[in-house]
Amino acid sequence: MSERNRREFLRTSAATVCAASLPGARLAGIASTAKPDTPWFKKGLVFSMLPEKLSVAERFKLARDTGFEVIQAPTTPDPKQADEIKAASDSSGVRVDSVMNMAHWKYPLSSADPAVVETSMEGMRTSLRNAKLWGCDAVLLVPAVVNPHTSYKDAWTRSQKQIRALIPLAEELKIVIAIEEVWNKFLLSPLEMRTYIEEFKNPIIGAWFDVGNVVLYGYPQDWIHTLNVTIAKVHLKDFKRSENGYAWVNLGDGDIDWPAVRQAFIDVSYHGSVIAELQPGDEAYLRDVNKRIDRLLGRS
Repeated sequence: MSERNRREFLRTSAATVCAASLPGARLAGIASTAKPDTPWFKKGLVFSMLPEKLSVAERFKLARDTGFEVIQAPTTPDPKQADEIKAASDSSGVRVDSVMNMAHWKYPLSSADPAVVETSMEGMRTSLRNAKLWGCDAVLLVPAVVNPHTSYKDAWTRSQKQIRALIPLAEELKIVIAIEEVWNKFLLSPLEMRTYIEEFKNPIIGAWFDVGNVVLYGYPQDWIHTLNVTIAKVHLKDFKRSENGYAWVNLGDGDIDWPAVRQAFIDVSYHGSVIAELQPGDEAYLRDVNKRIDRLLGRS
């Protein structure tokens, strides 16, 4: 699919699929018309950042009270727990933005074991149905894991085969499958990741871009420009190198060039959610994370 056609798909889908639409919820003309303080994104956080000691309803309320608009929730097979998340979202006004699929690391789609693959596929089917129940529009998927038993080529072909089998359900539910780049020895460059996604020839497959995951071997702003309109959702992390190694750090405390990242998102007309994926913490910590997002990405 051409970039022009993909953008047309996104624009027409926005009117019919949730408040945030399908990949990226693009805002036409933002690169040329947006003011420096334009709020071009919705702030979110992963559910695991909220204190585990609190009830589900209390965790959603805390997210709202600390300034977050959306939450990324994990795959939830138990129907009662899934309904509890929906009720908490409805009562708090904090939308479940997306689902973090949970079965793809231990049970990768790239495995040669059919039982492992089926467990992974069932996890994705559950995630897609969770997304429909919760009213969100994307599921994060780590597509494959390269290891001594799985070659790069096999990871590519096996994972694409299984993802293609998921496309009919994703299309039926109108949920994007968003492929994330992680430390899985797979999709190691932005050109490669874009190629992997575009080979599906279907806009229901997009990119989940994690700003922090590429810092060790690339530049987030380069990845953003290259992935461009394929970006469906975004994770925010920061990464710090040192003489003794490296570490994940709070937003703004690492090596990321945040002004360049912000400009890159504007350049590609990204207008959607940005989900902090950091350590859990209390109310004061969450308020600080919220302010850091505003400061680094220029939201007033």
